[in-house]
Amino acid sequence: MKLVIKNGTVVNPLVGKTEKTSIVIENGKVTEITANPDTKDAEVFNAEGMFVAPGFIDIHVHFRDPGFEYKEDIFSGLEAAAAGGFTSVCTMPNTKPAADNVETIRYMYERAAKGNGVKLYPIAAATKGLKGESLAPIGELAEGGAIAISDDGRPIQNTDLLKRVMEYASTFDMMYVSHSEDLYLSETAQMNEGYYSTVYGMTGNPVVGEASQIARDCMMAEYLKLPIHIAHVSAALSVDVIKFFKERGAKITAETAPHYITLTDEALGGFDTNTKINPPLRSEADRLAVIKALKEGIIDAIATDHAPHHQREKEVEFNNAPSGIVGLETALPLVLKLYHDKELTIERIVELFTAGYKIMGLNGGKIEVGAPADITVFDPDYQWTVDKNMFKSKSRNTPFHGFHVKGAVTATIVDGKIVYSRDF
Repeated sequence: MKLVIKNGTVVNPLVGKTEKTSIVIENGKVTEITANPDTKDAEVFNAEGMFVAPGFIDIHVHFRDPGFEYKEDIFSGLEAAAAGGFTSVCTMPNTKPAADNVETIRYMYERAAKGNGVKLYPIAAATKGLKGESLAPIGELAEGGAIAISDDGRPIQNTDLLKRVMEYASTFDMMYVSHSEDLYLSETAQMNEGYYSTVYGMTGNPVVGEASQIARDCMMAEYLKLPIHIAHVSAALSVDVIKFFKERGAKITAETAPHYITLTDEALGGFDTNTKINPPLRSEADRLAVIKALKEGIIDAIATDHAPHHQREKEVEFNNAPSGIVGLETALPLVLKLYHDKELTIERIVELFTAGYKIMGLNGGKIEVGAPADITVFDPDYQWTVDKNMFKSKSRNTPFHGFHVKGAVTATIVDGKIVYSRDF
């Protein structure tokens, strides 16, 4: 019942403190933060040389359950989350049936309660069947436990419907999460439109398709004086739009994913379907702009957009393959490269991995006495090679197989229970 995390460097950005100390946990809560803990009758976790952070949250994952459990189910998804250092996740609604009804939301909660302890918070559909035609029963979904709404993967093209969705959701303190994409521009696209799409002979998806939809959604948020969250920002022009509206006082938050700060559209030269994602990998200038936006606070959070697909679905011609990669188990080391390259501090990285609590209105994001003991411990210097065959996820669709990385999750603790411990 008692756990002591000893001699780690506790990074607590919301409290504005980083210090080498120890944490005492009893009955699932933090009971003491002290340099001299009483370890009698306690399990001791030696965190010497490691960082101890508030439990990470991923506010953008696809667990495919119900309906596509052969790709991922809630149990395997929660295991992958724990291995990535995430103590909480927010699941997207493009399941089968879509999460546009209370029964599906309850099913998700019931399944998660039987899992490893990682906390699952469903994001519900904004429209019935994710078809963008009529409102989902948002009030019922809120009462059932949905924390936000989105038609992720199929953006709402009807602006009048978007307005009504945002207004109605606000009466239940629910925010709209925007998948910003012009479907007319992206309909036949395989990759980013630019130099490499010409070289590789593939149809391109221009950055203006993303940025123009972000602009529309941000205008609506400003007009309605309501918050909006922009998912998976990938382009410099999108960053400029978000910055513009933030400076005008609009209530906007935004996320990006580790792959957008790691790879560019040049990576598609091998026609590996595991580099096919949506939004697509962009140019080097876009990659650098996204990193700059993380440094400056224009982008508020890191989310993985974890999108599992079965191997047979990816082992087809490039234009027939579905978009998406798994991301939970590689997120931290990919982002830590920015620490080793002196682009981001550890404090900022922890802030990016925990900002989702505030964005989604959830409890968490700091280590303090009396708070639930949701904690991520990581070694920033441990070097290893990504092996997709070792993933906890059911799927293996990653472009990072064989990548040599620096930094690893050491332990993931939820409500005082170690739900993942890395075997070095």
